[in-house]
Amino acid sequence: MTRLILWDIDHTLIDTRGVGRELSAAAFLQSTGQTMREQAKIDGITEPVIFRETAKLHGLTTDRADFERFARALTEEHLKCAADLRERGHALPGAAAALDALDALGIRQTVVSGNIRPVSEIKLQVFGLDRHILWELGAYGEDNDVRAELVKLSLRRSDTAAEEAVLIGDTPADVEGGLKNGVRVVAVASGRSGEAVLRDAGAEAVLPDLRDTESLIKAVHGEGR
Repeated sequence: MTRLILWDIDHTLIDTRGVGRELSAAAFLQSTGQTMREQAKIDGITEPVIFRETAKLHGLTTDRADFERFARALTEEHLKCAADLRERGHALPGAAAALDALDALGIRQTVVSGNIRPVSEIKLQVFGLDRHILWELGAYGEDNDVRAELVKLSLRRSDTAAEEAVLIGDTPADVEGGLKNGVRVVAVASGRSGEAVLRDAGAEAVLPDLRDTESLIKAVHGEGR
């Protein structure tokens, strides 16, 4: 029986339509004093790694204190620009219905995200997708650099066996993070990774997006495998 859903955020539940990168650039400038000319790979990567690798692209060597300064600046930028994020970004089709349907089934829901927790909360609050999320059960970018370790941490925080959890995400990194912990993965091809790529990565079920709530529920229950 599925007792817990581990949600990814970006390109699974929401799309910031470029606002996220702008806010990261502002936080990078504020915390390092340098303009962010380019950004390291972000898909499926945790925030500390993105910051560290982006800093390297600018000739900077950083430590944990530097990341924490960046994380504070990033939170401030998201709070300051929440209205812009709401106006320019959007919840992905079917996201709200999916969250509601899973809640109606009595399944707990949390977030496993490379985003830091404050930013995760702001992103879902802005689009009204936070009402069913049990934040204290999740795991976030500041908790560990490695996504698989975030999944493990969330299972421990929620006291949930791996076979009772399902991870829903949009990247091969999401799939890998779940599989390394024995967690089933339902992948959605609403990001940059196509259905074939996600299937090849090992996702148990792959959906084009979250529009078909019935198909999502069946996938979560392991039906039609």
